[in-house]
Order: sequence, then C-alpha cells, then structure tokens
Amino acid sequence: MELTATGALLAAHDVIRQPLGEILPRLSEVLAPLIPHLAAAELSTHCAHSPFKRTGDAALPYTAAELTPLLAAGVPGAPWQGRALVGGAEREVVAVRSDATPRGSVLVLVREDGAAPAGAPELGLAQALWDLVTSHFDRFASEAVPDALARSRTAADTRARVTAELTTAHAAALSGLLGVLRSRALDDAAARATATDLAVSSLIELRAESQRDRSVAEEPAAEAFARLADVLRPMLRHSAVRLELGPPQSVRTLPADVAHGTRAIVRALLLIVLEQEAVSRVHVGWTLTEHELRATVRDDGPGLLDACPLGAGSVTDRLEVLGGRLEFDAVPGWGTTVTATVPLATPEAPVAAMSPLTGLGERELEVLTHLALGHRNRQIAQELHISESTVKFHVANILNKLGVGSRGEAAALFHKAA
Repeated sequence: MELTATGALLAAHDVIRQPLGEILPRLSEVLAPLIPHLAAAELSTHCAHSPFKRTGDAALPYTAAELTPLLAAGVPGAPWQGRALVGGAEREVVAVRSDATPRGSVLVLVREDGAAPAGAPELGLAQALWDLVTSHFDRFASEAVPDALARSRTAADTRARVTAELTTAHAAALSGLLGVLRSRALDDAAARATATDLAVSSLIELRAESQRDRSVAEEPAAEAFARLADVLRPMLRHSAVRLELGPPQSVRTLPADVAHGTRAIVRALLLIVLEQEAVSRVHVGWTLTEHELRATVRDDGPGLLDACPLGAGSVTDRLEVLGGRLEFDAVPGWGTTVTATVPLATPEAPVAAMSPLTGLGERELEVLTHLALGHRNRQIAQELHISESTVKFHVANILNKLGVGSRGEAAALFHKAA
C-alpha cells in the first residue's frame, strides 16, 4: 500500500492530534498497512514518568530492558530491520530511531516470522512519522506546560517511589538467598554454586534495570545546564548583551521534570530581563544544594526592574507546580538578581492545588474540552471517534473526579482553570 503526499500529511496530523496516551496506538494503526506488525512499542527517553509504552498483541510481554539495545541499532534516519530479543524470544523487528529528543527514542514494530522486508518508501515514511512524533513529545517536555508538568511530576514521583520500594524488597530477598546459598552447612556444592550464580545474575540485572530507569527519569545536572545554554545562546547571538554562564559544580542528577521546568522558567526570566534598557551583561547560573536547585539570572542594568512582570504567567504557574519560589533583588544603579529556587523532591500540596483538572486523564480532558464547548454526547463521540457509551462513561468519571453534579458545573471549572 502506498500513501500520497497528501495522505501522509493527513495521517501525520491525525497521529499528533491524539491525546498523548493514544499516539502510539494510532501511529501503529497508520503504519500497519505499510509495515504489517503484531505489536508496537516505544522507548522515549524524554518522558520521565512513562518512557516505555506498547500496543498490540498482549501475548508479547516484552520489556523496556529488551528495547534498550535497539536504541543503538542502526542510525537515525535509517530504520533497522532484523531479529532481536522480544518477549523472551528472537523475533523479526523494525527499529526506527530518532534523535529529535536529546537522548534518543526508538519505535519498535514486532513482525511475524518470515515477513517480507519492508521497502525503502515504507521505512522512509515510518522514519518521518516517528521524527515528527518525537519532536512533538519533546516540545511538551521542553515547554513544561504547567498542567502537563503537574501530571508528569506527580506520576514521576509515584513511579520512582514504587520502583525504589520494589528494588529494596527484591535486593533484600536476593541478598538473603545468597546468604543461605553461601552457607557451608549445605552439602550439595554443585547445586549451591548454580543457585548462587543465578542469584548473582538476578542482582546484576536488578541493578542494571535501576540504572536504566534513572537514566530516563533523571538528567545529570551539568548535562541539563548544557541543554539550557544551547537554548540561551541563540537568544543573544545578535545582541550587544554578553551572556555569562555558571554551570552547576555538581555530579548529581536532577529529576527530569525539575530540569525541564527550570529551563523553561529561566528562558522566561531572561526574556523579561532583556527588555530593560542599558543592560550589557547577564549572568545565568545554577547551584545545587542537598535539597534544592537555585537558578539565578543576574544583570548589570539600572536596577529598576519591577517585580510584577516576574510573577506573571508561566513563571508563577511552573513554580507553583514544582513547589518553588521566586526571590527578587533590585539595587538601583547596580542591577537586578532574580533567583528561582526549586525543591528536588516532589511537592504534594502545590500540585494538588494547581488545577482541579490535574487528576483527569488525557482522554477525559479531551471529553471535558468538548463538553465545555456545549457539545452533546453524540457530537463528542463523532469528534473523538469513540462510542456514545464510552463518552457517557468518561463524563461520569469527570463529574466524579471534579466533585460536581452537572455538566454545567464541570464546564465552569474547565473555563476557570483555562
């Protein structure tokens, strides 16, 4: 099957307009006629709280650990075809890698054994769609939109806490097993040696999985600041203002959502600072303490900057989500220093208070958006390509989660939070 240029553009638009949780299933549906496959999975390193997603054949219990080696398969722009370990067995796969995100992302299509190799046009379209999708994902992460940041921050914290608890429990169990197996009171040396090797291998894999998880959910502080610097330099490329950078002197890592949010905050602060007259130098620096990240923007301007614009819009919203605070110090004749302090641990209260919509899922938010426009269930079903009964189910959940008794009250909350 071939797609015309117009068809490809329409397909791309249809994929990225889906709620974030529905993009992979829709992408799989679009690619299925071109590259038939049993299942699809993604490992997207931009996503701190849900880097591994899959859709399709539920009988293929593949894991993120199996997809990790495929991040290195082939090169971006040239999908790789071959056999790889998926679901505990060697299977035919197509791996489409994109470097549209800083640490790369891979889309894996699991095919039937004996499937004919995909042709160059089909692989080219798969690559183009995956590059578009990952660029779309990266924009959400980089912009750190407050509502999305709130949901991501909460999910990332829950995921990290559960992972840490499971890791501790499994490590304790395996360590206990090793202690018993190494006991000289046991007579069967061969059995003891075999079981010991098994337990050691399990511990190594457990620790490797933990490291893989950290590599996705966290960013080294120096790397996170370097990404910020790459964004800030072009902003002053044709300006007389000199940019000075003070990277963090730390080897620690940051939660990915803290890094994304702080970069967006610093960009917004720098734009406000540059609106002043007589600024010739701006210093941007990060400092890490045990519990906080302090991001400072300091200029040598007249020191007359009003604090009001600093607390407007996205700066305040993002800081509330992250549980941070803004400090402002202007000295006439000497310049202005603005410091955004962000805690490294997830704040519970600010996230909950951020928006009444925070607890809604992606599809529920879409339904609520249509509901707020006065659309009835049938129209919502047609717009979202779902059944009316599914719409009713979502509406009931929305009313329950928002604690309201009518569609009108839910719409009012939506407009208030917008």
